[in-house]
Amino acid sequence: MSDDTPIPATHDIGGLARFHCTPVEHDEVPPDGFGRKVDALRQVLAQKGLMTVDELRRGIEGIPEAEYFALGYYERWLRSITALMIEKGHVQKDVLE
Repeated sequence: MSDDTPIPATHDIGGLARFHCTPVEHDEVPPDGFGRKVDALRQVLAQKGLMTVDELRRGIEGIPEAEYFALGYYERWLRSITALMIEKGHVQKDVLE
């Protein structure tokens, strides 16, 4: 194997041994209030042309491993949306602190 072998991203866990042969989790429950609010925010930002789903995905995939596994599904979305809005200059980081 050469030195330029790509390292899988944190979210790319399908091939990891610790996740082999585990039951599939069926999420039949609709999002809670927090999840609905985060999704609504995502939809509004997309409609206004301020972000795309690809940018959302890029932000989620860029979350460091320890943080990625500590966050819930919609918390990852919110983390990505926040970072993206700061990156694009739509929100100032100091306003959020």
